[in-house]
Amino acid sequence: MEDKKKYAWLSYIIMGSAQIMKGEYIKGIFLLLVEILTIVFGIPYFAHGLWGIWTLGVTKFHFNEQGVAVFDHSIFLMLQGIISILLILIIIGIYVYNVRDAYKAKEEKKTTLRDKIDRNFHWIFITPGLLSLVFLILLPIVFTILIAFTDYSAPYHLPPRNLVRWVGLQNFKEIFGLKIWNKTLSGVFIWTVTWAVLATVTSFFVGLMWALIVNSSGVKIKKLWRTIFIIPYAVPGLISMLIMRLIFSGQGPINDFIEHIGLQRLGWLTEPHLAKFTLILINMWLGAPYFMALMTSILTNIPKDLYESSDIDGATAFQKLRHITIPMVLYSTMPLLISSFAYNFNNFMLIYAVTGGGPVNPNYRYAGHTDLLISWIYKMTLNQQQYHMASVVTIMIFLIIAPIVAFSFTRSKSFREEDLI
Repeated sequence: MEDKKKYAWLSYIIMGSAQIMKGEYIKGIFLLLVEILTIVFGIPYFAHGLWGIWTLGVTKFHFNEQGVAVFDHSIFLMLQGIISILLILIIIGIYVYNVRDAYKAKEEKKTTLRDKIDRNFHWIFITPGLLSLVFLILLPIVFTILIAFTDYSAPYHLPPRNLVRWVGLQNFKEIFGLKIWNKTLSGVFIWTVTWAVLATVTSFFVGLMWALIVNSSGVKIKKLWRTIFIIPYAVPGLISMLIMRLIFSGQGPINDFIEHIGLQRLGWLTEPHLAKFTLILINMWLGAPYFMALMTSILTNIPKDLYESSDIDGATAFQKLRHITIPMVLYSTMPLLISSFAYNFNNFMLIYAVTGGGPVNPNYRYAGHTDLLISWIYKMTLNQQQYHMASVVTIMIFLIIAPIVAFSFTRSKSFREEDLI
């Protein structure tokens, strides 16, 4: 017990020392190297990073006496600060492991390097993935959140020419308080939710209808019809969207046909309400084949005795569809249906490729009639360089969609019954 305490107290000061004294040389040397690298290289880097994220720089862009540009880049300093905090947390975790491991008794049985690798294979395998998760996913998320609390925007707060400053909740107050921002946010948000619901529901039920038709007993050469219906899904989506934009354009074949039969050309992509209808129609054409292919296999797995029993009870075709087919299909596809809603909520590609967010809405700030929240963010960042407001909207998307998806998924019957298994 005294040896264990001695090892443990020594590990508080010198990482890896207890492990080396116990004969666990590889582990001890690794922990010792972590401490050495932290002291030699880490502390100066962390000090500068924490200073940078706190101040976002103090030196404005200017030329020194030698004619060299001198400045603090606020965004780079913020990134260095975030990386510093993440690395500090990782090092703290390693330090805690070092101390806790020091309390463990020395292994009496001599083990080879191969045995140690086999025993810790799960940690060796998962560590690269965890590090990638931290620096490729968590880092951008934290960076986006922090940008929302700064004034990072054109034309007066873009580094390196200008410094960026922390502004607290000012951006949130403006997007909800200023009329031009508030009207744009409410209008785009309502259309985004409407679009996500209609795009998901129409694709789902049209796909179900196609699957029911193809799988009905009266239809011959089923493979041919399945192939025809799946063609839109097989063609690259972007190509299909660009073709649809040409088809529905003012001089496109649909308007040519309408004019040929004596009617007036329609502004499929230039009239606000008609443009929204066109987008839903195109999305239905692109998305329904996916659900048709998915539900074709589900329909074939529904027990036939359910339908036979319902026939004996005198059920109509509609009653069988309502009480047997749709519940069984929803049970299997609900998680995918929820995922489809989340995807359509952020379906940037279709909006960008077909309408570009247009037609123009003069009452909106940096947004058009068909812009979703995600395409509005794109315009604010790439076109207008309003990074602070774009980050605010990004946070709002996450706060809206994450609880909806999590609640809907956990409340689905398939999830609850799987949890009981």
